[in-house]
Amino acid sequence: DEHRQGVIDLIVNIQRNEFGLCITAEDQPDLMNISGFYQIGDGNFWTALHNQYIVGTVSLLDIGNHQAALRKMFVRADYRGPEIGVAKKLLDTAIHWARNKGTKELFLGTTPKFLAAHRFYEKNRFEEIEKTALPQSFPIMKVDTKFYRLVV
Repeated sequence: DEHRQGVIDLIVNIQRNEFGLCITAEDQPDLMNISGFYQIGDGNFWTALHNQYIVGTVSLLDIGNHQAALRKMFVRADYRGPEIGVAKKLLDTAIHWARNKGTKELFLGTTPKFLAAHRFYEKNRFEEIEKTALPQSFPIMKVDTKFYRLVV
């Protein structure tokens, strides 16, 4: 809760200003109640901080059946890339958590605009899947048209 506004500012800024998505914080009620939305069951939400500023986020949403949705993976532009490794550390943290909780598969949805994200997920063993291969419990966002799966 103490970093909620920083999380919202980071995510909405990237969505709107970098990728031109017409989305607001109000369109994402999960951000208003992170603990009540993500930190239930085997889910969780992580932030990367630098000097008490949010520079990255990632979450796992427990969707049942030993499966989780990877969501809210965002890293501030000046903290991206393998030299700093914020995205990799966040992803590794989420995968480690999932394994320890007995999660068998992670799924994610993304937009065609997030090309660097596609390369990042593929480099980290996520395989692209058809929308029809998603579990019924997977929450599809209206902007998502590209989907990935990772066997944990």
